[in-house]
Amino acid sequence: MATFLSVLLTAGQWLTWILGSLALLVTVLPILRQTAWWIRVCDFPRLQIVAGLLLSLAAALLLPIPRSFGYGFFVVSLVLATVYQMSRIWPYTPLHRKQVADASRPADDDDNHLSLLVTNVLMYNRDASRCLGHIKNWRPDIVLAVETDDWWLSQLRRIEDDYPYTCHAPLPNTYGMLVFSRLPLREPQIRYILDPEIPSFHGCVVLPSGVAVNLHFLHPKPPAPQESKNSSRRDAELLVVGKIIEKHDGPTIVAGDLNDVAWSHTSELFRRLSRLLDPRIGRGLLPTFHADHKLLRWPLDHVFHSAHFRLQRLERLTHIGSDHYPIYIRLSYEPSGWQEQELELEAADSDDHQEAEEKIEEGVEDVAEDKA
Repeated sequence: MATFLSVLLTAGQWLTWILGSLALLVTVLPILRQTAWWIRVCDFPRLQIVAGLLLSLAAALLLPIPRSFGYGFFVVSLVLATVYQMSRIWPYTPLHRKQVADASRPADDDDNHLSLLVTNVLMYNRDASRCLGHIKNWRPDIVLAVETDDWWLSQLRRIEDDYPYTCHAPLPNTYGMLVFSRLPLREPQIRYILDPEIPSFHGCVVLPSGVAVNLHFLHPKPPAPQESKNSSRRDAELLVVGKIIEKHDGPTIVAGDLNDVAWSHTSELFRRLSRLLDPRIGRGLLPTFHADHKLLRWPLDHVFHSAHFRLQRLERLTHIGSDHYPIYIRLSYEPSGWQEQELELEAADSDDHQEAEEKIEEGVEDVAEDKA
């Protein structure tokens, strides 16, 4: 019995060192800001990394591990890494001040509200009924559906009587994009910013009040071995759009499955360039991926907007058979307080602009290498 307990104790000590070292490694790797996929994916599971750090720390303190300089360094490193990771997540909790103020207009003021339903349907999902059910129940002004092929277009065309303004790019490569709108779209276009296989939507929607809102809908490739060996193209696409938005001051919305988390360095750089707000700050993570795995979830689907808007409602909707949950947002156009909300933003400086240019150039070069 004593031998068994000794073996169990030794195994626990080794597991503590291994788990703690792994959690420390995946904490440090994203700080390097390298674009390799196996480094960039460490941006995503910060909550899970915190859990690993805390479990390792508890085991290190409770198990009879010999106290030495190495042990002390290990414990201090775990504490510092936990604090760092939690500082990255903390803004996306109700403990933080809201970056986007609550709407002050009446909820029934439809002339100055804009609602969107953003959904990655999963191209291979052949159950459109739940997605159509959400559209019927929530009645958004705009529906953005990504990972849509011709089959999904044929299914979602059922809503065209209510959504007569459309712009579509159905594709069989899991990067198709469909846009349906109740409200008039001005100069809608599908663009292929960097990659000839990756479409994005750009245009304006006109509110009943006559206000034109700039729209940019994106779905770049994720840094994953089966998709892209690095994050260069994703980062470059986000930053190209960020620089476009930087040049105008009108009301603007960016939405889509960005295949990045809001707390990543690139997302933060994009928001500084574009001067867009994140309505989740101060409200909650709303993790949208992976819908089938409760312990492996993070927010990949986003809606960022300019300070002209305040938030009326933000919801993560129920499962539609995809690996992503849809999100619904209703924004209130309230430009009178935009200067106050912009104070929440950190302005881009010269270093940010230089870094953005370098990342865009790197993405262009990555695409050129593939063509060659």
